[in-house]
Amino acid sequence: MFRWKATAAVAVVAALALAGCAGGETPGTGGEGGKADRLTLISIAAPTSYDIGAGAEWGNRSEFFEAVFDTLLRKDSSGEIQPNLATEWSYNEDNTVLTLTLRDDVTFTDDTPLDAEAVVGSLERFRDGTSPQAATLAGKEFAAPDATTVTITQDAPDPSLENLLSIAPGLVQAPSSFDDENSATTPVGSGPYILDSASSVTGTTYNYTANPDYWNADAVKYENLTINVMEDTTAILNAIKAGEANGAKIADNNTIAEVEGAGWTIESNELDFQGLLLLDRAGTMAPELADVKVRQAINMAFDREALLQSLQSGYGTVTEQVFPATSEAYDESLDGTYAYDPDAAKALLADAGYPDGFTLNMMSTPAFQTTFDLVAQQLSDIGITVNYTDPGTGNFITDMLAPKYPATWMALEQNPDWQLINFMIAPSATFNPFKYQDDTVDGYIETIQRGSEEEATAAVKELNKYIVDQAWFAPFFRVQGSFAVDTNTDLAFWPTNAYPSIFDFSPKN
Repeated sequence: MFRWKATAAVAVVAALALAGCAGGETPGTGGEGGKADRLTLISIAAPTSYDIGAGAEWGNRSEFFEAVFDTLLRKDSSGEIQPNLATEWSYNEDNTVLTLTLRDDVTFTDDTPLDAEAVVGSLERFRDGTSPQAATLAGKEFAAPDATTVTITQDAPDPSLENLLSIAPGLVQAPSSFDDENSATTPVGSGPYILDSASSVTGTTYNYTANPDYWNADAVKYENLTINVMEDTTAILNAIKAGEANGAKIADNNTIAEVEGAGWTIESNELDFQGLLLLDRAGTMAPELADVKVRQAINMAFDREALLQSLQSGYGTVTEQVFPATSEAYDESLDGTYAYDPDAAKALLADAGYPDGFTLNMMSTPAFQTTFDLVAQQLSDIGITVNYTDPGTGNFITDMLAPKYPATWMALEQNPDWQLINFMIAPSATFNPFKYQDDTVDGYIETIQRGSEEEATAAVKELNKYIVDQAWFAPFFRVQGSFAVDTNTDLAFWPTNAYPSIFDFSPKN
């Protein structure tokens, strides 16, 4: 059924503050037992904590957690859900109870058993913790009828649940480490690797050795794994040119030509969109935004093709939709709803009662100053003056969600439909901080959750069209996410997450 198909990764906010840069060991080539010696990767964001109740998340940090923990389910390189710790799973008749059957041959690295009680403990720890994604399990209850059976009970169907169990919410941590004060830096899981804390430097370099007792030994292709954290794009480029890594997240698409010039191969996807979030649609803080004509005028103010070239060197695709091209909701024709037309935008503002324009308060941050300058310039061309405040990088998300501003530029991941709805659109969605509610939207959401497959598919298409027509957002483009690998490494690129799965890397020889 459409509602139960999981094809993309969890919602992840664009990183506004990343960890410091560091060097690493030169990747090895030899190995034992059919495995290569070492895979060295470059990441752009360090984990905040290995305790799944505190810092577990996916997106640009998934590689750290996937190395040491297993998930209940997993996605293959095409993004389809596959068995992992759970070998079978099924719903009851009304899709409110999911029953999972676990493997019976898995132990944690401290030799304690990974059983149903451990899974229930981990799910509860994640749900009740402070992870950025903890709310995805809110309201769900977990039980262990026997050692290899777990049930997840929810008040209403959750079309995203299987997908959630393949990413951060599905991570399983050894209960023996729950109360260990060192769990933030010394993880105890059942994953393919064990963190070597003695040779690692928190925030900079993370060294791992292959788990000798891993239940899926054939999936582990390297004896050692090193992940170096580098924020600076020049440092990443220099490491690539010096041959100090096998794979690297490309933080700046403007460096792609030099990366390819070094003989590396670029794999790419489009997971994130950039644009304006017109959050105060009821006009409680900015009365102008309550008028759909004003929101439509804002959409018509942007030359999306020019912005894509200026900000991403053309690496991406212009869009006016927050739903991704992989969604049932996506309609290519909607990307032509708001042609760049400053004169028509001015006319709409005049019709709305603002012939002389108005002032709009928004946030800025130095990390994206060029973007903010271009946004202000294009809005100025239709008579809207932007008054920027820099709240400090660490407060950008906090102030947005407080909410302290009626609109903001943002880069957000285009999630699977149900997750996207509960991330950006529903009255309780994280990025609906004004809790704006619309009866028409609520009706579509109810049908998507509870209707038949045919009804849900039709409803999500209508929902997408409605929020484009009502100009809830002003997307500019989908950004190309880029990952590079050297000549010694193959990558079956994972198209549904910001960072590839560590299982999809393999030595060429």
